[in-house]
Amino acid sequence: MREQLRVRLAEVWPDLEIVAEAKNGQEAIDAVHTHRPDLVFLDIRMPEKNGLEAAREIGEACHVVFITAYNEYAVEAFESGAVDYVLKPAERERLELTVARLKKRLGTKPSDLGALLEKLATKLDRAEGTGAPAGASRFLQWIQASMGQQIRMIPVTDVLFFTSDEKYTRVQTEGYEALIRKPIKELVDELDPEMFWQIHRATIVNVKAIVGVSRDFRGRQLVQVKGHTSKLEVSRNYTHLFKQM
Repeated sequence: MREQLRVRLAEVWPDLEIVAEAKNGQEAIDAVHTHRPDLVFLDIRMPEKNGLEAAREIGEACHVVFITAYNEYAVEAFESGAVDYVLKPAERERLELTVARLKKRLGTKPSDLGALLEKLATKLDRAEGTGAPAGASRFLQWIQASMGQQIRMIPVTDVLFFTSDEKYTRVQTEGYEALIRKPIKELVDELDPEMFWQIHRATIVNVKAIVGVSRDFRGRQLVQVKGHTSKLEVSRNYTHLFKQM
């Protein structure tokens, strides 16, 4: 998401200076205190501290834009007038509107987000408690992948399998392949386990894409997926997944 947002911002606001990036809420707070930026883009969902917790500690140090997949959060935040928002994936047209609003706010005092953050935190807590976040699945729905100089948004339902490829992870669909930096061990925690099975420490396969399981001359199980010639090896730790087949 950071990579996509950085690319989009360079397109719609070329004179914007990005002074820091953070991969979790605590890093975002530290970066704001260190660099004292005019504005910060915060994903509502982040490790360690989420975007709402980070915004609470950042306070009125700078203007805030929330990045969210949840329409309910976005609409409420925007209607309050306190912050702007960008829905995932960050489309150019919506970001252009956000940038226009931000330019008008620069030089003014950032809003007090206290009341808004309490409302949004309550909604987030309720969503986490039920295991069904409002407006979105709690599992990964889109993959943001690099294809040459382009960033492509790939629905996870289109993915046949993921496999490690040196420092990248290869995302394979029926029509093309792409690369992401997210490792297999992180993807396993973010994908719906009913839809995606890890069959090897380096491979995750879409269950609905499996068309057959065979054995080679060495006795190894091999998974064949629709629309692709590759056969994916199943390691011993995961052979139990196919006992009923």
